[in-house]
Amino acid sequence: MDRVRSAFNNMIKSERYSRFTLQPAEDGERHVEVKLSDDATDDAMEVEGQAGGSPSFRPAPLHQNRRHLFYVVLVTLLIFVTGYLVGYVSHRKPQVEPVNPVSENENRLQATPTDYAPSPEIQLDWKDVTQLLSQKLTSKAFEKTLRDFNLPRRSAGSAEDMNQANRIFDEFKKLEMDPWSDIHYVQLQMPDSNRPNRVLFGSDVFKPAGYLAYSATGKVEGKLVYGNYGRQEDLDVLQKKSVELKDSVLLLRSGKISFAEQVDNAAKKGASAVLIYPDIQDYKYLADTALYGHVHLGSGDPYTPGFPSFNHTQFPPTQSSGLPKIPAQTITANMAFGLLQKIEGPESDVSSGFKGGFKSVSYSLGGSKNITVEVNNVLVNKEVHNVFGIIKGFTDPDRYVVLGAQRDAWGNGYARATVGTSVLMELAKAVCEMVEKDGFRPRRSLVFASWSAGEYGNVGATEWLEGYMSSIDKKVFTYISLDGVVLGRGNFTTSASPLLYSLIENTMKEVNSPLGLGSVYDMVGRKNWEAILKPMAIDDPAYPFLAFSGIPSVSFHFISPNTESYSYYGTSLDNMDHLNYQTNQRTAEMTAVAAQFAGQMALRLVHDHVLNLDVSRYSSVLYKAVVRVYRRINQLLRVSLTVTLTLFLLICSWIYSYHLDMCLSAMGQNNIVLRNFPILMCTFFFLPSVVWSAEGREPQLAEPCTGLLPTSR
Repeated sequence: MDRVRSAFNNMIKSERYSRFTLQPAEDGERHVEVKLSDDATDDAMEVEGQAGGSPSFRPAPLHQNRRHLFYVVLVTLLIFVTGYLVGYVSHRKPQVEPVNPVSENENRLQATPTDYAPSPEIQLDWKDVTQLLSQKLTSKAFEKTLRDFNLPRRSAGSAEDMNQANRIFDEFKKLEMDPWSDIHYVQLQMPDSNRPNRVLFGSDVFKPAGYLAYSATGKVEGKLVYGNYGRQEDLDVLQKKSVELKDSVLLLRSGKISFAEQVDNAAKKGASAVLIYPDIQDYKYLADTALYGHVHLGSGDPYTPGFPSFNHTQFPPTQSSGLPKIPAQTITANMAFGLLQKIEGPESDVSSGFKGGFKSVSYSLGGSKNITVEVNNVLVNKEVHNVFGIIKGFTDPDRYVVLGAQRDAWGNGYARATVGTSVLMELAKAVCEMVEKDGFRPRRSLVFASWSAGEYGNVGATEWLEGYMSSIDKKVFTYISLDGVVLGRGNFTTSASPLLYSLIENTMKEVNSPLGLGSVYDMVGRKNWEAILKPMAIDDPAYPFLAFSGIPSVSFHFISPNTESYSYYGTSLDNMDHLNYQTNQRTAEMTAVAAQFAGQMALRLVHDHVLNLDVSRYSSVLYKAVVRVYRRINQLLRVSLTVTLTLFLLICSWIYSYHLDMCLSAMGQNNIVLRNFPILMCTFFFLPSVVWSAEGREPQLAEPCTGLLPTSR
């Protein structure tokens, strides 16, 4: 009867484990019996258990449960009130001790807090901030700083580079900026002093002093072909002239695109080597000036792609896909003149733009005479140091703007490295003084960075990004490059993320023109100021921050009118005298203006309550991209009916082949010839007849596209 009653209760109510009973078995041994019951039958079962004499474990009485519940609620309330009081006391004042721009477990990069003057009762408004900044960034101060940081040599990883890094570290320490160093062990390619690079053309043997880092090494021979700047449109002109590019040695003049892009374009056309020279039409200096650069189509140490070069032994050996597969070498203008005199071959059209500055040379396209290029560069392990200092924010200290400047150069590097480093140091001094003496309280932090190995493809900056990406991409919201900010006088150009366009426009309106009339905005033209916005090139110092990390970035340059670049970059002529000539002996004045421009952008980002990042600026960028897509679609629609029919048949054949492949696989057959028959028919009867270019030219004859054939799985 008890069993029936228990079963009935289990059907209408929830079950729970109510007791554990130790019952004697018939054989004299004891065993544990677990019984299920509900609250309604507990009392009755307890009585029965007692009558039977077996011990049992019963739940606590009801009044004890209520007492325990009361204690739990009381303790919970006490904990909540205590936590609220602690939080109120600790957050009733602004945070003054920000954290370093790295994760907490990176102890070697941690900095100690800096004690600033007490916060004033009245905060400085933006007008006061800009006035203080302009008062501290004077041309007189820059005259001394430019002299102090001017070095005859400063190659990456050299003793001069290390001494400069230590000096910057000491300056940051004097300013109480909690400096720290970021050390990397990278591989840099340099010429072999025992086996110089050579170029052999007939009886002429050239041994150029300049070189291109990260070039493929070896000795190759091929037909000499002149290819202008090595752009895609230049190489298309050669193919239109029936000049064979496969296994040729391309002679290119420097400019328009980077060395890495020139070599990459040549390699895609099947060239065996590349020679690059500065044509006198583009570079107004001595014709025997050596040219230096790198050809890595990327940034950072190409032998540790995607991860930092802290210690090579920690990672398996690998190489960047951006390393060229063919040798590349720079030669002087005089050497190129000797080659162009003997190159022969068809002449280029005047409208093609192949004609350079040599008046006595016809700039023939070549393709008939052999030339030999020998590159013997060697890899050298170098230790490079990035140096950092921080001015901490008072409200959001873990959000910061980074201002960076390259410290190394191929030679003197006055415009490349001296000016940027001087701006970096004077800005740090000015902002520190504003915080300590003038009551300036930045809401967010400012990080000042001095990079090494920038000439080899922004190696120092990229390795830092790779090493601390987990924290950097969450905290850095803008990078401002100080490299090459002064290249001349009279014009202004910039490359930036669209998010920063409004910030650049507003800053141009507030910074006085170096010409003495109006602002920088007036100097470039109010109605068409967006003409100064240039796409960010792969060799731009800000490129790794934008492309690799997705951080809004900006680089800007004060430059001479009617010029696109600084012609002395990558040469030993990048010195104080040549930059003074470009600025009309006003380099210190131009540097002060550039520092005010960079400083106002940075301070605006750390001063305002709302970040000055304008998302709406992306609308015009996206519109232009969509327009290019539609133009390409229209080009395809204008292609002849034969091409359209070919594409249609190819797609149908592919679908049919895939469907047939699935059917045969389901039947357990493997008839590759039958599967590939539709593709074979389409490929060899239709595709050989036509191809078209991206510019929508008329269809031309081409080889069969046998690479489109599907393969068996």
